[in-house]
Amino acid sequence: MKEKKLSVVIIAKNEEEMIGDCLKSVQWADEIILVDNGSVDKTIGIAKKYRAKVIRVPSIKPIFAKLRNEGLKVAEGRWILYVDADERVPLQLRRKIQTIVESRKPKYIAYEIPRRNFYLGKEVHYGGAWPDYVKRLFFRKALKGWKGELHENPVFKGKRGYLKSPFVHLTHRDLSSMVEKTRQWSKIEARLLYQSGHPEVTWWRILRVMLGEFWYRGIKLQGV
Repeated sequence: MKEKKLSVVIIAKNEEEMIGDCLKSVQWADEIILVDNGSVDKTIGIAKKYRAKVIRVPSIKPIFAKLRNEGLKVAEGRWILYVDADERVPLQLRRKIQTIVESRKPKYIAYEIPRRNFYLGKEVHYGGAWPDYVKRLFFRKALKGWKGELHENPVFKGKRGYLKSPFVHLTHRDLSSMVEKTRQWSKIEARLLYQSGHPEVTWWRILRVMLGEFWYRGIKLQGV
């Protein structure tokens, strides 16, 4: 049996509008795994059309580390690339990844990849949106798993490298989805902060955080 050099793992839930183009951008991979978190739309049907192996992990709340680990369990490639449903792998990034996975003696066992972020259809260059690096490409044997409920992090042993070619990240396509995603994530973050013993929220603490973020992103990082 031919060795699988690269497995792509995608996690999704009700992403019928986005998943097709995501899958098109990774059709060159040896294996595509879609970890579905309970879709009730056409997401699974579209994934099968693009020859993706579908793993169903129904859950009321999206625990991203768990979902990424489910993909890791069944991935057969020497390397694993994690891609979100709202991300695309352009040709330049594809070529760089292919060069890495073809190498028998890779210099690094994990790579961070930058993202070109698009909000409401427009690319954002400032305010901390660029460069936005995410850890997504791993040598399979070096990746032990993921931890963290919301802001998940990979656990691996070895040297990490950085790629220059970016993902295209089509986040927050409209205001309604942006508000809904913020609402869902805020509940999780609030619970995690409470469980960690975070100090009681007061009006001056909220004001301080708001002003601090405005100065950091709006002024220092030129996010105007």
